[in-house]
Amino acid sequence: MLHVSRPLRLLVVDGNTREQRESHAAGYGSQPGEAYADVVRSIAPESITDICLPADAGANLPDGAGLSSYDGIFLTGSALHIYNLEPSVTRQIELMRAIYASGTPSFGSCWGIQMGAVAAGGTVVANPRGREIGLARKITLTEAGRSHPLLTGRPLSFDAPAIHLDTIALPPADTTVLASNAYSAVHAAEIRHDGGTFWGVQYHPEFPLGQVASILGRMVPTLIAEGFRKDEAAAESWLADLYALDAEPTRHDLAWAHGLDEEVLDSERRVTELRNFIAHRVKPHMSMRARA
Repeated sequence: MLHVSRPLRLLVVDGNTREQRESHAAGYGSQPGEAYADVVRSIAPESITDICLPADAGANLPDGAGLSSYDGIFLTGSALHIYNLEPSVTRQIELMRAIYASGTPSFGSCWGIQMGAVAAGGTVVANPRGREIGLARKITLTEAGRSHPLLTGRPLSFDAPAIHLDTIALPPADTTVLASNAYSAVHAAEIRHDGGTFWGVQYHPEFPLGQVASILGRMVPTLIAEGFRKDEAAAESWLADLYALDAEPTRHDLAWAHGLDEEVLDSERRVTELRNFIAHRVKPHMSMRARA
């Protein structure tokens, strides 16, 4: 019998409110979910990618059957705080619980891993160590992480784009922590709940430095108030360097000055976790469904 392949069918869950999405688009040129979907399609150009907006009241969200029709689901970051149980947050927690129940492979960045944790019974808090801004430094693989397919290709310790205040304080019961650093005990994890398996990271492998700089550009007063930069001129100089490295990753002078290597600067290496999720979870799931 001739096997007829079909495109991957993927869903991107944008965790931001309309106001937050429009603010991001004004600075970066596209909304967070759209930017995330673009990165996913660069890895899997044969895919068909939908976007849903669960933070919006009245949003048309997929039910269990709809979720099961996807080969993989991605959860973006968000400017919301998951411990503020307003409707824009609780709708997303319920959606994540439905994702688990559907058994569809899921992956989340930053807010995404926090959502994966809370929906499975974990706890997220404002990090008492403070904000991790621009880059997460010295993310270190745990013993389990060294052999886990999510992190295949990563060195034992690496940096990655990151912008977050909140962190997982208490992981759900069935969690395997895959990476940590001095700021966050859970920087990468596999969470199993209600028949589903979620892979997630607290950092942003989907963020090029230009997107990092665009977001930080709206946070300059915070950068100064929290001591990340001395004043507005210092903040703007830092952002200019990030934009320059985004445009020209081979600027060794700037890479050296900011302590960055190919794990951040190389566009293929930066998205390692997304590529691994598609290769090791999404495509096998698609194949299994085809055989069934």
